[in-house]
Amino acid sequence: MLLRFYGVLLAAILVINAIGFTATETLRRLGPVPLGETITYSTLVVDRDGKLLRPFITKDGYWRLPVAADDVDQRFIRMLIAYEDKRFFEHGGVDALALLRAGWQAVTSGRVISGGSTLTMQVARLLEPRPERRLADKLAEMIRALQIEQRLTKQQILDLYLRLAPYGGNIEGTRAASLAYFGKEPRRLSTAEAALLVALPQAPETRRPDRRPEAAERARNRVIARLTKDGIINADQAEAAAAEDAPKGRLAFPMLAAHVAERFAKTAPDGTVEKLSVSRDLQASLETLARDRAVSIGSGVAAAILVVDNETGEVRAHVGGTGFFDTIRAGQMDLASALRSPGSTLKPLIYGLGFEDGVVHPETLIDDRAIRYGAYAPENFDDTFHGTVTVRTALQQSLNVPALQVLNAVGPDRLMARIVNAGVRLVLPKNAGPGLAVGLGGAGVRLTDLATLYVAMARGGDSIPLVWRGEDRRTAPKLRRLMEPNAAWMVGDVLKGAPVPDNVLGGQIAFKTGTSYGYRDAWAVGFDGATTVAVWVGRPDGAAVSGITGRTAAAPILFEAFQRMGKSRKPLAPAPAGIILARTNELPAALQRFRPDSLPEVASVTKGDGPPSIAFPPDGARIDLSGDAALTALSLKVYGGTPPFTWLVDGIPVTSQEFRRDAFWEEPGKGFARLSVIDAKGQTATARIRVD
Repeated sequence: MLLRFYGVLLAAILVINAIGFTATETLRRLGPVPLGETITYSTLVVDRDGKLLRPFITKDGYWRLPVAADDVDQRFIRMLIAYEDKRFFEHGGVDALALLRAGWQAVTSGRVISGGSTLTMQVARLLEPRPERRLADKLAEMIRALQIEQRLTKQQILDLYLRLAPYGGNIEGTRAASLAYFGKEPRRLSTAEAALLVALPQAPETRRPDRRPEAAERARNRVIARLTKDGIINADQAEAAAAEDAPKGRLAFPMLAAHVAERFAKTAPDGTVEKLSVSRDLQASLETLARDRAVSIGSGVAAAILVVDNETGEVRAHVGGTGFFDTIRAGQMDLASALRSPGSTLKPLIYGLGFEDGVVHPETLIDDRAIRYGAYAPENFDDTFHGTVTVRTALQQSLNVPALQVLNAVGPDRLMARIVNAGVRLVLPKNAGPGLAVGLGGAGVRLTDLATLYVAMARGGDSIPLVWRGEDRRTAPKLRRLMEPNAAWMVGDVLKGAPVPDNVLGGQIAFKTGTSYGYRDAWAVGFDGATTVAVWVGRPDGAAVSGITGRTAAAPILFEAFQRMGKSRKPLAPAPAGIILARTNELPAALQRFRPDSLPEVASVTKGDGPPSIAFPPDGARIDLSGDAALTALSLKVYGGTPPFTWLVDGIPVTSQEFRRDAFWEEPGKGFARLSVIDAKGQTATARIRVD
């Protein structure tokens, strides 16, 4: 045995002498010292506090996330050094005692027990991989370790190990491994988790938890046993750690705010850290809310939510859909940026201009009655007229005729100009100019657009661009005012009294709902003194959703979103100076009743007069219902006639005894179809259409 020891010692001396004799030639062949400058890391998108929202794989196909020792549980650092390199802080890159120990163990046992590599040598191997493990490669690795120690601090060397250590497959580095196997950052690790992260880099492919979980658990337990023997962890910790279940698979990396994260990371080089204004905790909470509510509403239904800071315009949450990989709900489409019909959500702007011009006051009386603008005869959502009401009631109840009367007085062109001033461009039908229909949803708008307009109202009419990164505020364009402060306050004061969903306390949020024609889009947008929230609900393919409305589908999400913001909420602003707070009979005579210069003519056809006619789909229409037909429905609408109505397709009833003028043909078949509607008097109307 003594002869073996002297033999090993002699061999070590010969190796050291060989290093000395060949150092010059070896250094010449090795070239410059690699220090990790060319290593590429994953692009990261983080929230306003630096918390990870979404990492992106590197161009060479690895999950390699930047990390430093200060970002990792210090218990793991102690366990790593104790297990891999006890004298890490004492040696200069090569631990002669460890090499002698490894050689002695190999000679006495007939097999390799430990390699004798230091953490610095392992870093050298990671920076400059050598597929063959020849003696010359080991020698080069030792030289590189000595060179690295001369150029980098111990902290920098440890950081490189934590970033580059292999953990199986395309996972490199402690942070990526912790996210992939534990679903969390490595800042807080259990004893068992730390032991597994120590064990895996020794044989990352044969110990992969997602492929060989039993081997991973055995390796982890060996680390626990040895560190217990060395006194690094106590017996109780060891017992609890050994009993803890090891991961048996690989988890998905975080994908919060996936749509906006992809927008900013798409063209960024590897290693970029994009810092968004989003708040991670709020984003996660609202993504769950959107998904749960959308699924409960119906198959194929999705939801989008925006939360904006009124003071800065910074977006605090951007929920673009209900699951990035949900193909049924077009998860990869950013629905917050999709063009949709706004329904009634632009009505507050109409009244705001009316307040600003002194045309109306919230307590002004206005008529809700049948009228006609040329060939256009607007109706209310409930198919009834309410007679004389106050402007306050007209806006809170979202009555169509009063809104169009005020829009006719202030002018559609002027409304459009103010919207453009606020940084929003409505998309009008081809070759169409601004008309009264804009006030009822006759233009395309995005959820981001509505959020921009309502943020301006929350700010007293002062427009500000939405920004997703704090740094972008410096270069954001200067926008002009949407409306005067007094008008904006009056709009908010009216909207805080709008009917709220069941089991919700009103009076704290100024909000407006909207439903587009054919039940395709449901909206709710509201603000308090600090924050604006905008919600859209519908099907990404634009198909109708039976019975969906802003009040029933989007408003509950809006109020729940405000509830989840907790202490960040603030009350609405008090009335500014100069506001007239009075009852109708106390107003100046000109404001007591709305009297435009020329009233539109009274509609010649009322609800119960004349035979029915099919308003939608019109005769000869070609309807494109994309997607699975089992998940779509065609909206039907009748004008005139006497309810109830019965609808038939090719002579077969699809609805019967419908008192509403809107109905749905569920699961329409493709091809030509003959639609018929029969009213209570037996009068009929028909339309020939084609469904694609």
